[in-house]
Amino acid sequence: MPRPLKKVLVANRSEIAVRVIRGLRESGVESVAVFSDADRDALHVRFASEAYNIGPPPSNRSYLDQDRLLEVARRSGADAVHPGYGFLSENAGFARRVEEAGLVFIGPRPDSISAMGDKLQARAAARDAGTPIIPGSDGPVADLNEAVREAATIGYPVMLKAAAGGGGKGMRVVRDENELESAFDLTRGEAKSSFGDGRVYLERFIERPRHVEIQVFGDEHGNLVHLGERECSLQRRHQKVIEEAPSVAVDAALRKRMGEAALRVARAVEYRGAGTVEFILGANGEFYFLEMNTRLQVEHPVTELVYGVDLVQEQIRVASGEPLSWSQEELTPKGWAIECRIYAEDPFNRFLPSLGTITRFRLASGPGIRNDVGVFQGFEVSRYYDPMLGKLVAHGSDREMARRRVSRALREMMVEGIRTNIAYHRWLVNSPEFIHGNIDTGLLERGFQGVPPPARPDREEAAIVAAVIATHEAEQRLRPTRSAESGMNPWRLMGRPGGPDR
Repeated sequence: MPRPLKKVLVANRSEIAVRVIRGLRESGVESVAVFSDADRDALHVRFASEAYNIGPPPSNRSYLDQDRLLEVARRSGADAVHPGYGFLSENAGFARRVEEAGLVFIGPRPDSISAMGDKLQARAAARDAGTPIIPGSDGPVADLNEAVREAATIGYPVMLKAAAGGGGKGMRVVRDENELESAFDLTRGEAKSSFGDGRVYLERFIERPRHVEIQVFGDEHGNLVHLGERECSLQRRHQKVIEEAPSVAVDAALRKRMGEAALRVARAVEYRGAGTVEFILGANGEFYFLEMNTRLQVEHPVTELVYGVDLVQEQIRVASGEPLSWSQEELTPKGWAIECRIYAEDPFNRFLPSLGTITRFRLASGPGIRNDVGVFQGFEVSRYYDPMLGKLVAHGSDREMARRRVSRALREMMVEGIRTNIAYHRWLVNSPEFIHGNIDTGLLERGFQGVPPPARPDREEAAIVAAVIATHEAEQRLRPTRSAESGMNPWRLMGRPGGPDR
């Protein structure tokens, strides 16, 4: 039975909080923002129907404080919670507490989050559902000796991964036994500190693969669809930089196969709401299950533009008990979309974070351009949170139109007062590799570590020529008043009035 939502607490900040608040507003639902002391003047606070302070800047004392969030939900009279992405969005315990408090969690069921949050359990679920998985250890490896034996069976190179990992953390490529010995304790330590779970396992490392993901969506009535693929291969340190939909490597037949494989995984955990099944795609067209993200993805705008849907509003509808708005037959991609993640980081200096106040801010606009941002002119970029300022997205009738549009938009966008990776994106989208779609997950690590310092020999030469001309003209003006060769008054030579013949 449908249960219309009236007020939703958005348990997040910055760009995704703004995006969710917009979706709520268009759905006729009031929004409740939360903010730390550092975010008192943030854009998501200004956009919401009402807002509540939840503590000091550190995340563990504000945005990750479940007790404070639930208290605000109670005080504000909210009847649902939207977690956005990051923070508590894939925390099964938080989703369970929301439901126990009598609120609606706008996302999957807690059991689904739990099943897919454990990478080993997710691999087992995918395998049992008939979805191909990357060859690897059947479970966590207890110690280095077992890791060495498993790696010898799998064959080098292997990927050492945290069982509870995510977001590119707790992962290392190991190419021989010596590397495994040095990487094992490091990866376990990182897994323990990042996720509170030191278990690690091994997978075969696929050389130069693509990272292709499938957007899925389910409701409480047993309906489940996929909305095609997103190409997410351009990554730095396992973090996505540019995403696009569709993928140059996926045709209609492969899209159907990957979509069906993703749906099998989603059905295995009775999935509800928006989710993404990620795959590794080899050069031979074979694909393998990587993981499932049980939330809205950062890169969801490219799917929205290509399929003409609003995933946030659909999340709200499904959470209200409504059936899905679309059937699988109705979902056909149209055109192409490319998204650039804009970060406050210095591509000229090893991508170090850039903190400070944005003194000038201008967004790109024009045909096919979308901006999802969480900052404004005068906003202070804090050291406490992820440095992503927002996303610049371009849509066109084909890939080249979308590429040209995003290239143009990157030149229009202006952020001053801090360093950003805008120049890096301009370089990437105009590189031969990107233009021709010859990309894989290791491309940026191999050849695009950072933008070289601006070197414009043509401008230097022009400046030298201009200086020479200026010097020559100055010398001409300072010469004696009578020509040494002709003896003629220079005023007469120039046809000026006032010469001696007048």
